[in-house]
Amino acid sequence: MTKPLDVFCEIPCLTEQSKQLSGLALQKKWFKSVDKRIIGQYLQKFIDYNSAQFKFIGVQPYIIGSDQSTALAFRSSSFIGSIPLRASDTGKQIGDFVVMPRFTGRDRFEDYIEILDLLGTAISPEVIDSLPLASGKNFRPPLYLEAVKFIAALEKLTTRPWRKFDNMETVSHQPMGQINWTKYINREYKVENRLKFPAKQNVLSKFHTEYSEVRYVFDICKSELLSANTPQRIKNTLRNKLTFLEERLYHHKPKVTNKIIIRFSDSPTVRACKIQANKILNFSLADSTAWRVDFSDVFEKFIQYIFREAAKETGGRLFANFKFHAKASKHYSWELKHIEPDAIFQKENMLVFIDAKYKSNLYNKFDQSEFLKADHRLDLHQLMAYSSFSKTDAKFGFLCYPSDQIELKVNQYKNGINEATSTILILGVPLKKDSIHETKRLLVKELNKMEGMATAHTKFQY
Repeated sequence: MTKPLDVFCEIPCLTEQSKQLSGLALQKKWFKSVDKRIIGQYLQKFIDYNSAQFKFIGVQPYIIGSDQSTALAFRSSSFIGSIPLRASDTGKQIGDFVVMPRFTGRDRFEDYIEILDLLGTAISPEVIDSLPLASGKNFRPPLYLEAVKFIAALEKLTTRPWRKFDNMETVSHQPMGQINWTKYINREYKVENRLKFPAKQNVLSKFHTEYSEVRYVFDICKSELLSANTPQRIKNTLRNKLTFLEERLYHHKPKVTNKIIIRFSDSPTVRACKIQANKILNFSLADSTAWRVDFSDVFEKFIQYIFREAAKETGGRLFANFKFHAKASKHYSWELKHIEPDAIFQKENMLVFIDAKYKSNLYNKFDQSEFLKADHRLDLHQLMAYSSFSKTDAKFGFLCYPSDQIELKVNQYKNGINEATSTILILGVPLKKDSIHETKRLLVKELNKMEGMATAHTKFQY
């Protein structure tokens, strides 16, 4: 269990304003040598001193109040992770700053694993060189996260032939191959051994050393995934896969290793499995340093998946990350050479542009924060810029945010000069596997409405 002194502050991602930490309380617990009368100045120095770490994890600290009422608050973004912090007066390490997933399950990562398993992808944590985390391994990504990725990689590997030449010594009745003459001389005094030549031959087989090392890593992962460290939902999901792989690897004897050698000749499937296997082997040896995972990537792929399923039911097509390239004789260094919406739904002449933003807007619907207003303004302008590529007068776009429940809000923007209309639908989607079916049903209904409008070439009133 984590000691209180290990963690400076812990907040969920997408927090618009965290609970305020009193300057006097911080001085009493963390900055005991600082004069209480200038705690506000010291907190600003503390922020500046750790600015690189805060930037890495996407956290914006700010000071509220002054004098004896000074407090420290934080705004988090789409990243989760942990960073070590230092005191700016002594340079010594204090507690860690932790940003946790915004999930309601008992385990921090079980919803995350379910989604990644559904999407068939993996997003690895980014790490940077830093001090070891004061909380040690308590706030690092758990081993079962990496074990799940290894099982997925191994599942692909077992569906493909992986054979290698093993240099094996056999007894031949004629001198062939690399004969061990020393051993032959020691035995040939017996008449019956004079036509037995110990020779080394290269034998092509799937029962080679590297497969045995992979089997050893599989046993580690199986033990972890079936242990109490792994949430029950993930165990239930993977139990059949583990049984299947156990049967496929039954004849491979595990060989203990600290590292599996990655060879230039390895196929992409073998290489991916070996890389993930080495992560498992190095997990307990690796230092617990600053790390982060960007949930905006997860949310973008999640939204693409839902719209792709809705497109199948409506007879449309979905283009994910379709690029619009800029044509020019030359580009300035600051220009965008292309723009790329997250997805485009297309059916006949109708185009619907989709942009997924893992931001806190729908968690703070009535907050007067200028940050929220600025973020939404940028998101709205970006989506309307994408919709300009549609030839129809009635243009449509979905702006997708995470939320606690499925919700849909329609905004229409009308040009009084030429009567052109842009309809922007703000869609709130919980980042949970259980929300997919209901969200898809809602999308099918709305996409059919849009198709009716495009067919009739008339305005559609929501």
